[in-house]
Amino acid sequence: MTLRRLGFLTIGLFDPAQPRGGHETTLQLIELGERLGFDSAWVRQRHLQFGISSPATVLAAASQRTSRISLGTAVIPLGAENPLRLAEDLATVDVLSGGRLNPGFSTGTPMHFDDYKEALYPGTWRDEDLSYARLLRFRGFVRGDQVSSFTGREGIEDYSERVEPFAAGLAERLWYGAGSTRSARWAGANGFHLLTSSVVQSENGVTDFGAVQRAQIDAYREARGEGGRVSQGLVVIPTDSATAAQVERYRSYAASRAHRVGVPQGPRGMLFAADLVGPSAEIASRLHDDPAFQAVDEVAFALPFSFEHDDYVQLLTDIAASLAPLLGWSPQL
Repeated sequence: MTLRRLGFLTIGLFDPAQPRGGHETTLQLIELGERLGFDSAWVRQRHLQFGISSPATVLAAASQRTSRISLGTAVIPLGAENPLRLAEDLATVDVLSGGRLNPGFSTGTPMHFDDYKEALYPGTWRDEDLSYARLLRFRGFVRGDQVSSFTGREGIEDYSERVEPFAAGLAERLWYGAGSTRSARWAGANGFHLLTSSVVQSENGVTDFGAVQRAQIDAYREARGEGGRVSQGLVVIPTDSATAAQVERYRSYAASRAHRVGVPQGPRGMLFAADLVGPSAEIASRLHDDPAFQAVDEVAFALPFSFEHDDYVQLLTDIAASLAPLLGWSPQL
């Protein structure tokens, strides 16, 4: 397998007392990613946490500080969004970026929804459709489907029947973050690209992460046929240029999470991938042996949540300069 597209994913943490700093360093990481040749940068969305709550806003800013790198969301929980308003926001970002936006979504009940549903949908949360249909509605809006019964001129103002601005091609660049075979198959059958992450749902008693993820990718490809893209998002932590203190911190981080690997978690039996820590040659060897990695040609390697900015700079530099070339990737600068 030759890695064709290299991406990274960040949560964009910030100090609640000084939120500007965290947002600025997130933008700096995206700029660095472009300079290093990364093909894509992705941001997570976190509601009522100290991470990116408004990916459209952050990526709009990033679009004005970059010129080439693709900008993605992995993922926006659509249950907490008005699909029509979100369509306007993301179409605007896509226009500002010159067609570089790759939005990824999840459907269903958002995390901790019960804790804020009355604030979000006061008195009406029971009526909200949080199913796959919500995403199909969103796609229709960015595709240019009619949303208003009125079009034309009123006084000196012109009105459109569709969401504006219209972002040509955006509807073909939508991704779905699937964690189960059912959702992967749905994404394929409905023409979305597939985001896989370091968390999947165990199925049929199988607890090997790579085998489960590969089965989900295969189900997606069978349902999608030609044209679908699959991006894998594991946590990789190369140590080639890391200091001794960084290496110790990275290994401690991975060790603190190792107890989850291979053990189904929670009522849905979620499986977590092992964090890959070590020299790039060692990580590349493990990836080449990964059955899911063997089935993809693009990645969005996830940066760990709690590291420092200098750590992220070192990781991105080593991923682009040392790890990715061992996977067959070369920058398209």
